Amino acid sequence: MNEPLAALLDGARARLDGAHREALGELVSPRRVLGLARAPRIVPRGTAWHLGVLLLTDDAVLATGEIVVAREEVRRGFAAESQRRRAELAAAAHRGGFPEGRPVHIGWRMLSLDAVDGESDPLRVVSGVPSVRWSAAGGHVPLAAYLDERIELLVHPPAGA
Repeated sequence: MNEPLAALLDGARARLDGAHREALGELVSPRRVLGLARAPRIVPRGTAWHLGVLLLTDDAVLATGEIVVAREEVRRGFAAESQRRRAELAAAAHRGGFPEGRPVHIGWRMLSLDAVDGESDPLRVVSGVPSVRWSAAGGHVPLAAYLDERIELLVHPPAGA
């Protein structure tokens, strides 16, 4: 295991104790019953602190995916297919048991601290320094400074946020 990276994440967990966590969910397609398809749903898979491109749980670090807000299913017209898909995901979260208006993270993926040098992961060791790529177009920044900023925003959000 990458010890400097693990130590940074453990320190972040200690500083986040008591801070707001967000729901993690997984999209599942139920089995057919008597040949009839049932609507997919998003089922709970725990909670995490949302730190930008990272989701931090008690024992893991995840790369973020999509965020949907649980909503009851309603019929309406859509100007774009992407709007229809978002509404379907929101309804799937509601069917999965998330209360109306609750943000849910889906499509996240577990990151291995042993393999932080992978090209696709946002975590990487650059010149011996644990780093994070905070956007697809951005470069890597030191993880310690990134965590400091994100934890401060989560624990003490700006007025009106």
